[in-house]
Parts: sequence; C-alpha cells; structure tokens
Amino acid sequence: MSNRRDGTHDSTAGAYALSEILSQPQVWSACFDLLHSEKRLVHLKERFASKQEWLFVGCGSSYYIALAAAGSMNALTGLRARAVPASEVLLYPELTFKKSDALLPVLISRSGKTSEVLRAAQVFRDRNIQTLAISCATGQALEKLATESLLLPPADEHSLVMTRSVTSMLLALQALAAEIASNIDFLDSLQSVADAAEKSFRDVPAQVREFIDSRSFDDYVSLAQGTRYGLACECALKMTEMSLSYAQVFHTLEFRHGPKSIVGPRTLLFFLLSDSSYKAECEVLEEMKQLGGTTLVVCNRAQSHVRSSADLLIELRMDVPELARLAPTLYALQLAGLYTGLKKGLDPDHPKNLSRVVELRKDPTQTEEHASL
Repeated sequence: MSNRRDGTHDSTAGAYALSEILSQPQVWSACFDLLHSEKRLVHLKERFASKQEWLFVGCGSSYYIALAAAGSMNALTGLRARAVPASEVLLYPELTFKKSDALLPVLISRSGKTSEVLRAAQVFRDRNIQTLAISCATGQALEKLATESLLLPPADEHSLVMTRSVTSMLLALQALAAEIASNIDFLDSLQSVADAAEKSFRDVPAQVREFIDSRSFDDYVSLAQGTRYGLACECALKMTEMSLSYAQVFHTLEFRHGPKSIVGPRTLLFFLLSDSSYKAECEVLEEMKQLGGTTLVVCNRAQSHVRSSADLLIELRMDVPELARLAPTLYALQLAGLYTGLKKGLDPDHPKNLSRVVELRKDPTQTEEHASL
C-alpha cells in the first residue's frame, strides 16, 4: 500500500469508499441539477405545505442524517421537527408519535430496503399517515410504501459504508426545508457549496492521510453541539465501521463531565466547531489540549487560539451560512475513518460483520442479520 501525497492509494482495499468520498462535490451538483430539472422540491412543498410537525426516521447513518435534517428544518422553517430511530417507531409508537393530519414522517434509507424503515413505513401507512421517503435507489420497496419520494440516484454507492449518500441526502433535505421556508438565499447557498468544496477540499486527503499515518491512537472521541451533533455521531460511526475502532460521541461541553478522564496523547478528539457556540466549544478544545489529547478540528475559519490547540486543522473557508456547511464538515472525518482502516490493514469497503443493507428475516424467532446501514 502506497502513501501518495494526493491522498490516493494503489491498493484495492477501500477503493470504492475513497472514490465516493472524493466525488462528493460533483455528486452534490448532480443531485441539485436533478432536483431542479424535476422541480421535485416545488412539488413536495405544494403537497405537504400544511404539515406542521416533521418526524425524521432512519437507522444508523440515516438516523444521524435525521438528526441534522430535523435541526435544519426547525431552524429554517420554525416548524416542529424531531428525529427518531426507526426501531423506536416500531417498539414505542405511543412515545414516538401521535396520529395527526399535521404530522409528516420522513423515512430515510440509502437502499430503500432497510427492514426497520420499511416496517416503520407500514406502521404509518396502517394509520393513514402520509409519508415522504428519501433514498438513493429507485424502484425499491420504500418508494412503493411512501406517499411521495425524493430520490437521488447520483449519490448511490458501491461501498458498504455510507459516505456521499449521507451528505447528499442531508443537502437534499436541507434544500427541501429552504423551499418550504421560501428561503431562496439559503437554497442558493446550498447549491454553491459544491463549487466551494472543490477548492476547500483540494489538499485535505493528503493532510488527513499524513496525520493518520504518523500517529497511533487507542481512543477516538467525536464532539459537537447543536445541529452538528448528528455529524459527530456519524464521524464516530465511520471510524468504527471503516477501522474497527471503538469511538465515542458526546456533546462537546458534556465531555467535561466525566468522560474527559480518558484524555491523553493516544486519544484522538474530533472537534466539529460551530460559529454559534464557537467560544464555549473552543474553551473545551483548549482544555483537552492542555490535558494532552490529540485534536483534529474542523471549522469554517479558525482564530489563533484554535490553531495553537489543533494538531490537524481543517478550515472549510466557505462564505455561506453556518447551517449550509453541515455536509462539507463530514468530508475530512470520513477520510480519517478510511485512512485509519487502511493503516490497520483492513478493507474499509467491506467492514467486519456488516452487510450493505439491514434486511431482517420475517420470522422473529430467527437470528437477525447484523449490519450498520
């Protein structure tokens, strides 16, 4: 396995995942072109204009998309928006939702075949509740169960691990929120992210690979607040899936309350810094650096005290609203998971014990298959 300066490698291990991570700016543009040509967002706004409560539902990475999408919907529209795992809909429906004409569940599944999401779709259908599905595959069971669908075929993947599908579905759901809010400026900002990312991402693969290859870690912790918390969860999941490393996730300020006891030089802390709570999050960053932790920081633009506390600093430098930068935040974090896996001699395209889609056996007495997607 080579360690080329452009961040690529000549092994087949992880080749799909690497290609799909690097392709994200182009895929985002293709998805926006598709949504524009089909006028899909306009249609969905007209169809669901009366919905005052949005419930985003998914499993694994799709649930973490749901967390970020719910925060975006609330921030952009002022409507009530929540995210729940599909399993909660199935096991605790009375705690998860109440039948209402104002409720719109949004069902998220890259493959359109995830069993728990399909079962959740059936629960809503049995209660005559309209649903919106978002997927990267066409003609699948979820599309047939849902009232309407938002499909993004350019974002589909060969790798088991979700990367560009995560960011593309998140951007599409944010675009839908902007359409519902009639926020044309924010919609334009989202569409400009792809062009801005081409420049911002240029040197990131080589930087991340050099950083990962030059260090060894025992613990991985992902930290964020607000709408970035779902991204922190996704960062930890990518590290676990692609490198078989145990990774934890906390709200940034919560990390002080006990978990910081693990911090040392062999602890890699991912800080996903926001603009809105920048000062408070930076105080935690400086504290953890003083405790001897190793830090990888992703932010838009860093001040001097962040630069001095970051072992690897990734600056997006995008002139768009903070909320429009959620998807690009994941780019370096996905690469960190992939390169950690490659360093350990693993194939990030085919993680241990996982399959591309969670499809549960119909007989509940049988052992279920294990997967992460």
